[in-house]
Order: sequence, then structure tokens, then C-alpha cells
Amino acid sequence: MQKPDYKGLGQRIRDARRQKGLTQEKLGELCGLSTAHVGHVERGSRIPSLEALLSISQVLEVSADWLLTDSVQKPTAALEAIMASLRGKDPAQVQKFLAAVRVLADRIDAL
Repeated sequence: MQKPDYKGLGQRIRDARRQKGLTQEKLGELCGLSTAHVGHVERGSRIPSLEALLSISQVLEVSADWLLTDSVQKPTAALEAIMASLRGKDPAQVQKFLAAVRVLADRIDAL
């Protein structure tokens, strides 16, 4: 079993936080964590709880999978624009939109 890369996790959190223009203090405030704890997590000297990790991923708008493993590439600019346009929309309507996109994706070669 591979040992978790806590320094890599912390670096990805730091990079995403900076990209969003947030300070450690603001990220901590939005996630209910102390500034010191955020700093420790970013340095890899503390392991965030699952609840903290999910909160961080939601605030930074990145997947927990990307934070943990960096195995999922960050969305392209086009996907980020689509995601931004869907934020705040009715969840039922978003699900309909995603269903339509899946149908189109399945038939992309025929388009």
C-alpha cells in the first residue's frame, strides 16, 4: 500500500488557495479551521480530517481526489467556464443539463 503524500497534498492545497486569491486565514475562516492548522496542513506536518479535507476542496472548488492524489487533471478553461455558469442554478436543471451532455458525449463521433 502506498503511503499518502502529505507534503504533496499540502502543496496542492496551497497552490489552489493562492490561485483563488485566498490567504491561509481566509481559507481557515471559510472552512472552520485555524490559520495555524491550515499552515500545518499546507506544510504536510498535520493530516487534515476527512471533514476538513472535504471543506477545503469545496471552498477551493477542486475535487478531493485531485487534492489527495493529483490523479485527476484540473478542468480546462472551457470546463471551468461551464462549471461557473452552472453554480447557483437549480440542481434539478443542472442534472438535466448533465444528462444532455452525456448523450452528446456518447455520440460525439457522429456529430
